Amino acid sequence: MSAATQLENAWQPLCSAADLVPNSGVVALLGDQQVALFYLPESEQQLFAIGNRDPKSGANVIGRGIIGHLQGEMVIASPLYKQHFRLSDGACLEYPEQQLPVWAVRLNGEHVEVRV
Repeated sequence: MSAATQLENAWQPLCSAADLVPNSGVVALLGDQQVALFYLPESEQQLFAIGNRDPKSGANVIGRGIIGHLQGEMVIASPLYKQHFRLSDGACLEYPEQQLPVWAVRLNGEHVEVRV
């Protein structure tokens, strides 16, 4: 198997493109982990995949957070404690010790896929 084929095989379907809600979050399961997907059709990078579990509270709520811009970055604000996570890398702006996992994500036809 070539390296290109192996890389292509690393993409896993997560949900349908029709499941996405513009400028809002939806949550899908990747194995036993919840992934919050944010579809931002007006931004340069239109799709983000980030962990749904808030590290401060332990609740799966990130997909219900508020999307915004802070310090020049696209962020999601946790709905419980209002800490902000960069959508690009999952880093928390207020608490550097907090981090959310992120996945490379793409639209492939009618499917949303993440790299695993």
